[in-house]
Amino acid sequence: MKNPFDNLDKVLEHRIRLQIMSVLVTNDGFEFSALKEMLNVTDGNLASHIKALEREKYISISKSFVDRKPNTKYKISERGRNAFKKHLDALEAVVKQQK
Repeated sequence: MKNPFDNLDKVLEHRIRLQIMSVLVTNDGFEFSALKEMLNVTDGNLASHIKALEREKYISISKSFVDRKPNTKYKISERGRNAFKKHLDALEAVVKQQK
């Protein structure tokens, strides 16, 4: 029997990355400051996890200016959406196997 833990996505095993993806999968997009506040993390901590997700092409980033202030918005990519679903399916398989 195959170990369901093998199907977990290493990138999404970190709690903050999983939270970021959870927020993005249920919203059309989210701004950096709102995400930081919602997850209660520091700028640096959020930025490092965002970079990891961006490196995997799980999210896309758009930068603009609002009232002359920089505004960064994140969206989940199709690749990210698929990876997130696959990770949740693997978690579900782990739970079912324990019953």
